[in-house]
Amino acid sequence: NAARLALSALRQGLRSKAFWLLAGGFLICGMSTNGLVNTHFIPAAHDHHMPETTAAGLLALIGIFDIVGTVGSGWLTDRVDARKLLAWYYGLRGLSLLALPALFGASVRPSMLVFVVFYGLDWVATVPPTVALAREVFGPVHGTVVFGWIFASHQLGAAVAAAVAGILRTEFGSYTMAWWGAAVLCLFAAGMSMGIRR
Repeated sequence: NAARLALSALRQGLRSKAFWLLAGGFLICGMSTNGLVNTHFIPAAHDHHMPETTAAGLLALIGIFDIVGTVGSGWLTDRVDARKLLAWYYGLRGLSLLALPALFGASVRPSMLVFVVFYGLDWVATVPPTVALAREVFGPVHGTVVFGWIFASHQLGAAVAAAVAGILRTEFGSYTMAWWGAAVLCLFAAGMSMGIRR
C-alpha cells in the first residue's frame, strides 16, 4: 500500500537525526534557489536598472549550467563522501549569495557572469548527495520515500523565502538583507550536512 509505505517512511524519518539534518538543509536549499533567486532575481536586477529581458536571460543561463552541475554532482556522489559534497555545495552557495548584491548593475559585467555560471552549476547539485544519503541511512526501500518527505521541506522553504524576501524588499527598499540572510542560512546548512552520521 503506497500510502502506508509513505507514512511508515515518514515515521521512521521523524525519529532520526539524519532526517532532520537532511530536511533542514533541503529547506534552506529551497529557500536559496526556487524561493529567492528564481523568484526575486529579475526584480532585484530591475532595481539596479537592468532590463528585465537581460535579467531573464541570465536566469535562463543559470538553468543551462544547472544541467551540467547536476550531472557532474551525480558523478561525484558515486566517488566522494556525500556529506562533504553537500557541505561544499551549501558553503559555496552561501559565499556567492554574500557577494551577489555587489554584482548587480545596469549592464551585465563579467563578475555577474561568473556568479551565473557558478550558481547554475550549484543549483540542483545538492540533489544527488541528498538522495544518496537518504538511501544510505534509511535503506533502498524507505530511503527513496523518505527523500520525498525531505523534498517537501524544499518546497516549504521556497514558499517561505519567496514571501519573506518580498517583505524585506518592501520594508528596506532592497533585496540585500534577503541575499545575506540566505547566505548565512546556507553556511548553517553546510555545517548541518557534516553532522549527518552514516
